[in-house]
Amino acid sequence: MSSTAPPPVDLGKGSAGDERLLAVSPLRKLLGRPELGSVVGAVAVFVFFSVVADDFLQTSSLSTVLYAASTIGIMAVPVALLMIGGEFDLSAGVLVTTSALVSSMFSYQMTANVWVGVFVSLLVTLAVGAFNGMLLTLTKLPSFIITLGTFLMLTGLNLGFTKLITGRVSTDSISDMQGFDSAKKLFASELVIGDVTLKVTILWWFGLVAVATWILLRTRFGNWIYAVGGNPDAARAVGVPVVRTRIGLYLGVAFAAWISGQHLLFSYDVVQSGEGVGNELIYIIAAVIGGCLITGGYGSAIGSAVGALIFGMTSKGIVYAEWNPDWFKFFLGAMLLLAALLNAWVRKRAEATR
Repeated sequence: MSSTAPPPVDLGKGSAGDERLLAVSPLRKLLGRPELGSVVGAVAVFVFFSVVADDFLQTSSLSTVLYAASTIGIMAVPVALLMIGGEFDLSAGVLVTTSALVSSMFSYQMTANVWVGVFVSLLVTLAVGAFNGMLLTLTKLPSFIITLGTFLMLTGLNLGFTKLITGRVSTDSISDMQGFDSAKKLFASELVIGDVTLKVTILWWFGLVAVATWILLRTRFGNWIYAVGGNPDAARAVGVPVVRTRIGLYLGVAFAAWISGQHLLFSYDVVQSGEGVGNELIYIIAAVIGGCLITGGYGSAIGSAVGALIFGMTSKGIVYAEWNPDWFKFFLGAMLLLAALLNAWVRKRAEATR
């Protein structure tokens, strides 16, 4: 189990000799945090663009950076939890589009209140997540293979059903339908605080990070996640419900995909069926930059948030610095490699100080 798991319960005086209950210095605790490397990287990126881009420190620019980070961070949080549990979901990107398409087309074709489509979309999206989790446990195939298959199927279904129903590759506008305004307030509104305008996705993002952190550090399910990611056979032997844990993690990814999909829909009124392809890699990159290991059992929700923030600062910082955006993927790849190396070094230092 990872060192980031919740500390064991104090069993009283009789357990004083247990090494797990020995006092840990602040330095050792700091070195044991999986997000340490990403925090260092985030500070470096912030300072760098503050120097090279004159407009980067403006309040409007920082709110734009936070919005870009939130659109990635909402999905990076459950993806990070899934990776801590030792699994992947390559269908996460297109599932966001599926969520938006189902909500839009159901509402429009059935001439129903928009909220009906939103609810149906939630059910469909959760069903896809449950499908991934159940198929993983029934077949014992790697999650890479299963979710790659789901990714391909959803990509085809998104395009095929959209063209079949609408005759185009995009949905019809639902902006004049009943319930649209109230749904937009929840998923795509803006908050004005002084001179700063913040998108509501930032609040969704912060809320998901807080809930996920509480789950990982303060609940039994959080212990299960670390245990399943560290060694599923050992976890099963001590009574951890491995199957239920994995399905729950995939449902978490699906729920976040539903939130992101509704934001996509209510921000632009219409949805392009081909959107979302490739975004799954960005979610994984944000989680890895934030300290999650590919092998599972190590990571944090806060780290995924920092990884998403680095993504937002880089994507917008290049624009404010007036650089050629064609170089963005290069910088993203370089950050991934540097973060992976830094995280490995931090983890070795943490293990050496135990």
